[in-house]
Amino acid sequence: MFNWEGVTEFVAVAEKQSFTAASRQLGISTAQVSRQVSALESRLATKLFYRTTRKVSVTEAGQIYYQHCRQVLDGLDDAERALTDLQSTPRGKLKITAPTTYGESKIAPLLNDFISLYPELEVQCRLTNQKVDLVDAGFDLAIRLGKLDDSSMMAKRLASRRLFVCASHAYLSTFGEPHLLSELEHHNCLQGTLEYWRFQESGQQRNIKISGNLSCNSGQALLDAALKGLGIVQLPDYYVLEYVKRGKLILLLQNYQPEDEGVWALYPHNRHLSPKVRLLVDYLSEHLS
Repeated sequence: MFNWEGVTEFVAVAEKQSFTAASRQLGISTAQVSRQVSALESRLATKLFYRTTRKVSVTEAGQIYYQHCRQVLDGLDDAERALTDLQSTPRGKLKITAPTTYGESKIAPLLNDFISLYPELEVQCRLTNQKVDLVDAGFDLAIRLGKLDDSSMMAKRLASRRLFVCASHAYLSTFGEPHLLSELEHHNCLQGTLEYWRFQESGQQRNIKISGNLSCNSGQALLDAALKGLGIVQLPDYYVLEYVKRGKLILLLQNYQPEDEGVWALYPHNRHLSPKVRLLVDYLSEHLS
């Protein structure tokens, strides 16, 4: 590994042609500048300066060394400016994943607005209900819903989602409305990826096993089935609230409403959260909440 000790002092002296002027520029003592340069000459086994009581001049070897050191220091300055620019104007690649339906309805529109604000970003968005490995797949950020599994990921809560049980007028007019959780066993419950629905009773969470003649891993498909009067469904707010407002679905069992679930931003624990990712997380948090 390259030893930087004495390099900054050497460059300052070479440019100022004076140890005293170099010390003023660096904000350290002249003696310290002299010690660092002498140590550098010893390490390189090369004389870098001719020193007299009146003048300091760079040797031929020192001039060659200075040219290379100046390029390196300029490169470091450019690197720092690039990081500063990145923080003020996000640019470059940003890879994000989100659940399909929530991603389509909530995340993608906000992501498009974010790109409009920062057009130098190159965004890759993958919508999937599979929980991909962020590190292996190279994702900067993942949006996850509900209860989080224990993992090495860092998480920030962006918003909440609420589960609703509902059915159409057509279904309820034929089979009646359930008022107790125990009555669900007498109804056709449209099943998603889980065999139970979540409720809260007397301050405690309750999972009620349900059954019906339709099971599907698509919330959109279950919503369509409920709208067509095939049964009762439990789905998140972003699926059903529009239809509730329009009177096409009726909310049921509201006395057993479960606690709101989290909408989370996840990112690798061992990865520094870059300014562009942090900016996106803050943007999503502001607009989703």
